[in-house]
Amino acid sequence: MTTLAHPLITITNIIWSFDPATKQVNVLLIKRSDQPFAGYWALPETAMREGESAHEAALRLVREKIGLRLDAGYAEQLATFTAADRDPSERALSLSYMIYLPQRPPLVPGPGASDAEWFALSRQPGGIFTFNYQRLRFYSLKADEYLTDQTPTTGLAFDHNWILTVACSRIRNKLDYQPTILFILGDSFTLKQARLIFAEFGRIEPDNSNFLRNHAAMLKPTGVTAKAGVGRPSKTYVLTLR
Repeated sequence: MTTLAHPLITITNIIWSFDPATKQVNVLLIKRSDQPFAGYWALPETAMREGESAHEAALRLVREKIGLRLDAGYAEQLATFTAADRDPSERALSLSYMIYLPQRPPLVPGPGASDAEWFALSRQPGGIFTFNYQRLRFYSLKADEYLTDQTPTTGLAFDHNWILTVACSRIRNKLDYQPTILFILGDSFTLKQARLIFAEFGRIEPDNSNFLRNHAAMLKPTGVTAKAGVGRPSKTYVLTLR
């Protein structure tokens, strides 16, 4: 007789932001205080509630964990993760969402977390990404390195290293036609800022002129300039996805 699975449905958020002081892309990680994986760093998660969609649950998680009410456009579904052993305590599948924060509120650990920090993204040779906070460093994985049996010193809880790997790959692959990661720059941005985000994911644009020519269909000038350091004020743009 076939046994039907009745898994717990969780929502896992990859919450991206931009730190203007360090000029780095950041991702939010929390330190779990509950089992399973108590003491491990992890992506924020919540269980989907009866009567709400996965998209609504992802936005609720941002309200509950960070205190921000975001429009639906700032959340983008990434993938569904269903490995049978991804949660050692029970069968659970994860619907993952990428969240693009246009601002960075103070972080306060909520229920189930003992700490919450922004981890800076860094790209290593060979296309591996690291996520860094002080002396803590976590790595993205290669396709043949998918593991759930990890330790607090080498990996994140559950399959979250792998989820971050898929997230970084998705962002990089969409830069030319749907660079939603630029939403972390706020309502508008300069070409230099946009090029910086592209470079963080391994796409080097040599100068503003080439960048504007290559991506003109997605960029609309605001008519407003921004003063940034020495030199002439820079034109600002908004992202228009068609």
